[in-house]
Amino acid sequence: MADGNGGALRPISGDVHTPLPHESARRHVTGSAVYTDDLPELPGTLHCAVRLSEVAHGRVLGLDLTAARQTPGVHAVVTFDDVPGDGDIGTVQPGDPILAPDLISYAGQPIAAVAAETLAQARAAARLVEVFAEELPAVLTPEQAWREGSFVSPGLTMRRGDPQAALAAAPHRLAGTLEVGGQDHFYLEGHIAYAIPREGGDLLVYSSTQHPAEVQHAVAQVLGKPMHAVTVECRRMGGGFGGKESQPAQIACIAALLAHATGRPVKFRMDRDDDMLMTGKRHDFHVRYDVGFDGEGRLQGLEVDLAARCGFSLDLSNGVVDRAMFHTDNAYFLPAARVTGHRCKTNTVSNTAFRGFGGPQGVIAIEAVMDEIAQALGRDPLDVRRANLYGGPGRDVTHYGMAVEDGELLAELLDRIEAESDYRRRRQEIAAFNAENRWLKKGLGITPVKFGISFTAIHLNQGAALVHVYTDGSVQVNHGGTEMGQGIHTKMAQIAAHGFQIDVDRVRVTASATDKVPNATPTAASAGTDLNGQAVRLAVGEIRQRLTGFLADHCGTTPDKVEFRDNGVFAGNHAFSFAEVAKLAYLNRVSLSATGHYRTPKISWDRASGTGRPFFYFACGVAVTEVLVDTLTGEYRFPRADLLHDCSGSINPAIDLGQVEGAFVQGLGWVTSEELWWDGKGRLRTHAPSTYKIPTSRSLPEDFRVRLYTARPNREDTVFRSKAVGEPPLILGISAWLALRDAVAAVGGHRYPVRLDAPATPERVLLAVEDVTARMGGIG
Repeated sequence: MADGNGGALRPISGDVHTPLPHESARRHVTGSAVYTDDLPELPGTLHCAVRLSEVAHGRVLGLDLTAARQTPGVHAVVTFDDVPGDGDIGTVQPGDPILAPDLISYAGQPIAAVAAETLAQARAAARLVEVFAEELPAVLTPEQAWREGSFVSPGLTMRRGDPQAALAAAPHRLAGTLEVGGQDHFYLEGHIAYAIPREGGDLLVYSSTQHPAEVQHAVAQVLGKPMHAVTVECRRMGGGFGGKESQPAQIACIAALLAHATGRPVKFRMDRDDDMLMTGKRHDFHVRYDVGFDGEGRLQGLEVDLAARCGFSLDLSNGVVDRAMFHTDNAYFLPAARVTGHRCKTNTVSNTAFRGFGGPQGVIAIEAVMDEIAQALGRDPLDVRRANLYGGPGRDVTHYGMAVEDGELLAELLDRIEAESDYRRRRQEIAAFNAENRWLKKGLGITPVKFGISFTAIHLNQGAALVHVYTDGSVQVNHGGTEMGQGIHTKMAQIAAHGFQIDVDRVRVTASATDKVPNATPTAASAGTDLNGQAVRLAVGEIRQRLTGFLADHCGTTPDKVEFRDNGVFAGNHAFSFAEVAKLAYLNRVSLSATGHYRTPKISWDRASGTGRPFFYFACGVAVTEVLVDTLTGEYRFPRADLLHDCSGSINPAIDLGQVEGAFVQGLGWVTSEELWWDGKGRLRTHAPSTYKIPTSRSLPEDFRVRLYTARPNREDTVFRSKAVGEPPLILGISAWLALRDAVAAVGGHRYPVRLDAPATPERVLLAVEDVTARMGGIG
């Protein structure tokens, strides 16, 4: 018996739980991986550029397009008035015009778009568009917006008990504020779309997007066409991190509008500066807190206000701020709490999804509180965290009413990291080092994480897939997820290979496309594998069931005697290669194609009351990070970091390990070097790698210890009991920020409060050191 390729049947290669390389790894490193900009350009392709606003808030009095239209090579110059359909593509509610109509809402907003023979011609012409505008007063910060009552959406409060009474009765009490900075996605591949007119007025759009269905819907809406007339395809992205969830729609719509106007293919490839000016970031937050606690550091009452800079429109801010509120507890039980989220409207770009989707901003607030409590009581920060962990009767329900079944896991992870990082001994060594060194100070930070997995918009928790088996035994899979480097296609191939019990190289995952899987949800919320993996498994199972029934009849046996294994199928006393079964089924008119659809069970959310079960389960981890600070300059480096992240049931441990490492480094950048700065006119001044500093290889901890924890399979019925890993490890980067606070506190012998906002750039660290020194009476 052969396997269809001339070889004997043998155990399959590339099964689930196997650490396979990323399916495009070789293409990535050789430069042969094809991204949207690498696609061969069709004859007649035009290139797009946009004219951006230079004021943050203004009324458009008029435009002069004459010079732009007369520029050599220009075929079209369009404005909002040229939109044949509806030009407002707000994801949740109206407010996001593809081009500024009569009102300018932020500096960097596109006002007009140009299509020309070359990109250089398009950019030159765009600069010639004259904009006549009356400048209006602008709201630029979340604190200002909160004060002035400027919001994109009403606020929301989650409440348990009587926090004011608990605060008043608490033996100890602290209050403070914290500024939490935003973050640019800085994907290696910027935003890009390529719109190609097709027969009958149809349109094909290649888009670098995490949400092809959203792009399809927006393009159809703008052009006034039904969705079936627009196909959107994405083979891979060069990074997304949430920045390509809602915002690629605008880029694709502009390209599509110009393609409609000219009848020719149009590519809109964004310059890095324009990309950073025009597109949204991670939300920055102004945080206020008031906390009461006992002598052990155990929380008694907590009130937190989270004021997020949403920008000029809603975009995805409701979900982002809600998730920040959900994660204000992080790993800790809040006996009496009020958490309020304010959606602040500012004349800046609309902020959007970013890895963690508000969770990191909520966690950093409570982690700052934990360290301040520890310092106030003279207790170890780890002991204060242990005192507040979820777990035990009456301490296992969140402030929004969801039961926490992972309290034991959180304690277990803390036990492991304490031992593996040699936490207690290093605390003593750091104290001794700081006592002996006047100008160099060390710090140690610890951060657990409990991150909810599911979209908080309940309807998004669904996945779909389309699976074909061909008569040679090869398999093609298309699913609703998109590949942005995170390895989802590799995992889907492994899931399909396991289902059919064939080698993974017999499975091909094709580009994500709206004409194969319609109405797919975005690849976000760390749920890509959970949703689409289950859908693939269901589709494979449907085909297997058909083959099983057919073979049972064909071989005169019962379905329970049909077994798929070792690249073959065994039916009673008969044995076939998988390819033989596929060919035999086809000859007997058995369908070899199936769809799968999965919806996450158990979840519910009543936003009006602020209660429910918004998450299917929690993903957990913990990190300990050490820092060395030069107090004369504010510069620092990280000698060591220990990470332990729960990935039990991992579909692909190699990919998941890379996700943990990469997420931590991205979180490290968020809390240390990545500073977004707007000037007094609302113009973003950090819009290029020369001024915006992402982490590099030199930012990495010198001793970087990362381990996956595999002792506890997921209690919920996820795909092969695996757990999400995309977003939660980013939060572990907060441990580096806490280490910096600890090192600064060491300047004053941990007797004085530390004011250190995020990101903790060397400048901010130096200012924090000087503040502590001043509190000491100026003694260095």
